[in-house]
Amino acid sequence: MSKKIRWGILGLGKIANKFASDLMQVEDATLEAVGSRDIEKAIGFGKEYGANKFYGSYEELAKDPDVDIIYIATTNNLHYENTMMCLNNGKSVLCEKPLGLNSSEVIKMVQLAKSKNLFLMEALWTRFIPATIKVLELVEKEVIGKIKFIRADFGFKSDSDPNLRLYNKELGGGSLLDIGIYPIYLSLLTLGKPNSINSMARITHTGVDSYVGMMFNYQDDKKAFMESTFETDTGTEAFIYGEHGVIKMHRPFHHTKRLSIYSNNIPVQHIDMDYTGNGYYHEIVEVNNCISNGQIESALVPHSLSTDLMSIMDQVRDSWDDTMGE
Repeated sequence: MSKKIRWGILGLGKIANKFASDLMQVEDATLEAVGSRDIEKAIGFGKEYGANKFYGSYEELAKDPDVDIIYIATTNNLHYENTMMCLNNGKSVLCEKPLGLNSSEVIKMVQLAKSKNLFLMEALWTRFIPATIKVLELVEKEVIGKIKFIRADFGFKSDSDPNLRLYNKELGGGSLLDIGIYPIYLSLLTLGKPNSINSMARITHTGVDSYVGMMFNYQDDKKAFMESTFETDTGTEAFIYGEHGVIKMHRPFHHTKRLSIYSNNIPVQHIDMDYTGNGYYHEIVEVNNCISNGQIESALVPHSLSTDLMSIMDQVRDSWDDTMGE
């Protein structure tokens, strides 16, 4: 049996609970330690998910010599600081998306990981969902012909309390960084980097975007139309339009369990594909395999993809009219 990869979890919110639950299902992984700014929270979380150690600070976790890799699940504004701290303490890192708040942060994180020969990956779990892998296979085989354009949206109604994460600029809030990243990521996977970007946003009184509309333009006049919002519930579906048909990624497209292929508006095939646990299981398996093989990045979510993704989001924000607002 291969050696178990010893994980630490830094930041113990909702997503960390889902991740820890899936971690328990991975045979060659163990939860070595957890870290929170609240020791009681760390103890409660750690006991629930079978951690060996509990820390009341992030720094203590980063310095634990028995931890191989740390999953960072703090708020967006802390991803850079927490990742750099872990890397500087010799720990590999799986950091929740977005990897940083801007390209400068992401580039520095990648440079440090490479200089220390440590694994680093942005936790774009959607890349490892079986249905996502199937979509890329269908696109590669040109089942619907060459792609002409894609449409994707992600929206839900959220509390606009400025003290909460989503509407708090200091915490890295806003729909683009939180959920707009998913449709953009799909466009990057299927069409690559755009030649030009058109975007508009509705900026709230707290200084974050509550709605973003985007159109990306590519070679051969291909297009991507995308939206993200906290203002209302949307379909949260994705459509890939080709010369001969359409692939639909059913709601929620970023971890869908159903794909449909249409020809002349008629469904010709439905593909149902489940995932394990909460869906984080698959990225954990990928990270474990990479670390076991001595790799410092994943071939499926390489450092270059994360730098490209953040560069695109920087361009989206740069394209907004500063006069927009409520």
